[in-house]
Amino acid sequence: MTENRRQDRGIIRPRKGRGDPAVGPDALMVIIPSQLEHLARRTGAEEVPFSERTWYRLYRAPDASGGITLCGPFLGAPHAVMGMEKLIALGARRIWVLGWCGSLQPDLRAGHAVIPTGAVSGEGTSAHYPIGDRPVRPDPGLVRRLARGLGRAGIPFKKGTVWTTDAIYRETVRKIRSLRDRGVLAVEMELSALMTVAIFRSVSLGALLVVSDELADLKWRPGFSDPQFRKNSLAAAEVLLQAAAATGADEPGPSNGPVR
Repeated sequence: MTENRRQDRGIIRPRKGRGDPAVGPDALMVIIPSQLEHLARRTGAEEVPFSERTWYRLYRAPDASGGITLCGPFLGAPHAVMGMEKLIALGARRIWVLGWCGSLQPDLRAGHAVIPTGAVSGEGTSAHYPIGDRPVRPDPGLVRRLARGLGRAGIPFKKGTVWTTDAIYRETVRKIRSLRDRGVLAVEMELSALMTVAIFRSVSLGALLVVSDELADLKWRPGFSDPQFRKNSLAAAEVLLQAAAATGADEPGPSNGPVR
């Protein structure tokens, strides 16, 4: 190892601690508590004790339900990256993210789905994971699987770029107007960092978001009580679960390639 690489190594490193479980190649990072609880019930998953339990939960579905690992909930990029780093250290190679987002486009309404294909960073975590000039994007193969699943489920969706922010109360008129006019689809709080870490750590990542509120007309229009939002949130969770279960351990590795 060169001296420069040694100097750039993290002093605190993600690792599998004593008593921590090994996990399979596919792990679902579920951002929202209610969706995590739903998927745990849906799969019959049981909570697994591990060293970071005070920060978020880890669940393991029985083999009959695909043996999928569920992890969450998370709030913001630093918290989510902590969880992702741990999952990778425990053996995960494909990370599937499920969350909610605020729409920045007038034709994306509450209950519609978004498959992120890139992200604009407004958070402070991803800059600590150098990936050179590589684009911040998810694994194309996982994106295709999610799109096929949404199509089969009949959930209206768009693919495109999202904006990740740390500051939920600083989504200003100026920022929203600029991002909307650039064609950015939605705002959320984790994905630019998670995509960057996936590239840095040479794992695959795919994400599926459901529009929970709307900001395109520069006013906040919450849709959390909208029946279509509630229905499609459950349906999207099923799409993500089925995509992860169907991928299988023999799927090719990440399309992003390694970062040295």
